[in-house]
Amino acid sequence: MMDNAATQERIFAALSDPATHPGAMRIDTHAASVFLEGTRALKIKRAVLFPFLDYSTLERRKAACEEEIRINRPLAPQIYQRVVALTEGPDGTVEVGGRGKPIEYAVEMFRFDESRTLDHLAKAGPLDADLASAIADAIARSHAIATPADGNAWVSSIPALIEGNTAGLRNGNHLAAAEIEQLGRASDEAFDRIRVLLDERGRQGFVRRCHGDLHLANIVLIEQQPVLFDAVEFDAALATVDVLYDLAFTLMDLLRHDQPLAANAVLNQYLATTPLEHLDALRALPLFMSIRAAIRAQVALARLNRPHSDRPGILDDASRYFGLAQVLINPPAPRLIAVGGLSGTGKSVLARALAPAVTPEPGAVVLRSDVIRKRLFGVKDADRLPPSAYQPDVTARVYETLAQHARRVLKQGHSAIVDAVFARESERDEVAALARECNVPLAGLFLVADLATRQARIGSRRGDASDATQEVAALQEHYNIGHVGWACIDASGTPEQTLQRCRRAIAEGR
Repeated sequence: MMDNAATQERIFAALSDPATHPGAMRIDTHAASVFLEGTRALKIKRAVLFPFLDYSTLERRKAACEEEIRINRPLAPQIYQRVVALTEGPDGTVEVGGRGKPIEYAVEMFRFDESRTLDHLAKAGPLDADLASAIADAIARSHAIATPADGNAWVSSIPALIEGNTAGLRNGNHLAAAEIEQLGRASDEAFDRIRVLLDERGRQGFVRRCHGDLHLANIVLIEQQPVLFDAVEFDAALATVDVLYDLAFTLMDLLRHDQPLAANAVLNQYLATTPLEHLDALRALPLFMSIRAAIRAQVALARLNRPHSDRPGILDDASRYFGLAQVLINPPAPRLIAVGGLSGTGKSVLARALAPAVTPEPGAVVLRSDVIRKRLFGVKDADRLPPSAYQPDVTARVYETLAQHARRVLKQGHSAIVDAVFARESERDEVAALARECNVPLAGLFLVADLATRQARIGSRRGDASDATQEVAALQEHYNIGHVGWACIDASGTPEQTLQRCRRAIAEGR
């Protein structure tokens, strides 16, 4: 290993030599050194031996490079190019892909703009809804192509993950020991409550060989599209997890970077485009996100051992991740919010705006009748349905399905927002009955606006799931809505004004 290390230092010096590699930059991690030069990045595995990885020999490092290409190229073909040999010439010079004897191997990658990783973008300002949806879609695609695996090993490994977090967080006595122990106990208790669920998830095929390390620094925007990179390649077991545990890393890190709107949008888009069985596993999210936050706290603490480290900044980072882990493991009770109103009153805009602030984290699951109707007919959200799809019997089935989905969410201890016209008293009564059945508080909001406002909004829609037209809006003026029984909210103003009125109504219990 000493010979390996000495050879690597000679290679690193050569790749950093401004005479032969002008403008080259070197970035070191605990397990790799990356050399950036022009449009190329070379990632070399360091000659290290850790309990969780072994790069101690040239053969192992070459195999690890090949595995990194195999795992990452399907996710990021625009980044991962090939495994390239670093060779030694007759005069001892080091060449990239030369004809001499291979003395090291590297993963050759296209160098992207490092400022476009999501952690940097999140620090610069809010991530918009379109980007959040694209992130969810990228993660969902990665899970769709991931290889299913036996779930028993994954479920059995979770107690060790929790124990490892507890041990790792104790290192250096930087965090309160009593709070670390409390987090460990709460995590063990949460696992005991969901173990049967996780076993069933494994049998359903939701344990797969995933990315494994989906924090924001491992997602980059290339040509305005999120690309997942740097997936775990050194230990398949670490990345063979429930797909919701993989997603939980991104959700948690968005919360840590003060992006609650994006976190909620990612969750809702992922649930909208993946199997409905995920609704029955939402009670696993608090544990999954908490474990991920504790892991990031450990990673931050490990940076204290590096030379020239920013100790105050690192300790603050570790403390914030640890604090988030504590909050996430103890989710508050769920609630049900129903948003009704005639077409064009802004129900869906309001539901999306309300959801991020509705606990538990990362906010309420939004269930929209327009989207459910499109799912029942097997068409895309923006595809228009014929009038026959709006017959009373079909609409009754839509409301029944809406209630079924909300019930599944609430039974998992997660909050739901149901978004539909709710023009009939019977439809509103059924929502109240659902809340009583699930023993959760109900906030009913009925939006009202004049016909001209509603028609103007409908006329400006593009690519929306609603098929309502201005003519439909006019016909709705004749609906016999009856006694509403919910808070009636003036929605004729801006979306922000409607949101504030609804928040006040919810807080006042109207």
